[in-house]
Amino acid sequence: MNKVSVLGAGSWGSALALVLAKNGFDVSMWTLNEEQCNYINKNRENIEYLPGVHIPENITTTVNLEEAVVGSEIIVLAVPSQAIRMVCQQIKPFITDDQILVDVAKGLESNTGLRLSDVCKEELYNNKYVALSGPSHAEEVSKEIPTTVVVSSHDMNAAEKVQDAFMNSNFRVYINQDIIGVELGGALKNIIAFGAGICDGLGYGDNAKAALMTRGIREISRLGVAMGAEESTFSGLTGIGDLIVTCTSMHSRNRRAGILIGQGKSLEETLEEVKMVVEGITATKVAYEVSKKLNIDMPITSAIYSVLYDNSNPNEVVAELMMRKKVHEMEDISR
Repeated sequence: MNKVSVLGAGSWGSALALVLAKNGFDVSMWTLNEEQCNYINKNRENIEYLPGVHIPENITTTVNLEEAVVGSEIIVLAVPSQAIRMVCQQIKPFITDDQILVDVAKGLESNTGLRLSDVCKEELYNNKYVALSGPSHAEEVSKEIPTTVVVSSHDMNAAEKVQDAFMNSNFRVYINQDIIGVELGGALKNIIAFGAGICDGLGYGDNAKAALMTRGIREISRLGVAMGAEESTFSGLTGIGDLIVTCTSMHSRNRRAGILIGQGKSLEETLEEVKMVVEGITATKVAYEVSKKLNIDMPITSAIYSVLYDNSNPNEVVAELMMRKKVHEMEDISR
């Protein structure tokens, strides 16, 4: 295997292309933006998403999707979660069944509530699928700051191939067989990170954020188990690990968006300022709807939903959360 494909030239796709290039692969990185494509190929820098980071010669950017995917054993899907189905449909005429799909988006499909592995399965049934998740900001990965992630698949041979392709001295890759938990951990932590940002925007302190994160992982576990995940997965990299990094870092677009909402900005103003996809906004809506169908108690998610979609006042929502009925801390996971 000499060639790998990365579909999406945003910050995360570019950072992973750098990891693969360092590992000796010829990387074909696809973008819809012809101006961005030409700039990267000429100046060896993705100035919009990873300014100041050198793009090596064994990364070639293209706007031709067929050119990007033909001849690769691994195809990395590094587009926003809501674009996964469309991209799968677009590459279908050009790929073969032996090519492995690696999804690095962290989200749920908005109109179906499906995990992204199920979306890919509906469109590209014969291709093996691997999810890559964990605490990993693109800005740090691109600078070779030590990072640890996890991959998961129904096919362990495929997971091991992806592990081998990505792993190096700065990028450690674990395998977890619980693909449901790995995908849900990555998607649902964005909700809590958004809430952490709201707390920061409101001027709350460390006490509030610690409580939000701790109770947030409980909510994530509760819904995850109801959807078929293993509870222990949420104690790992895709659960607590990813939750910590997205709730505490200014690299997190979900936290940054939440800060703006907490400061009184509208959702439209927030998205205009962040200028990147905020997966937690869609994840909140999907998780809220799924929790209602499954009768799963998710008070933090419900509170964030009311702020985003019912225009509720964040301070009032926090007061309501604090005054909920008394319960024991270690209530059963299914409650």
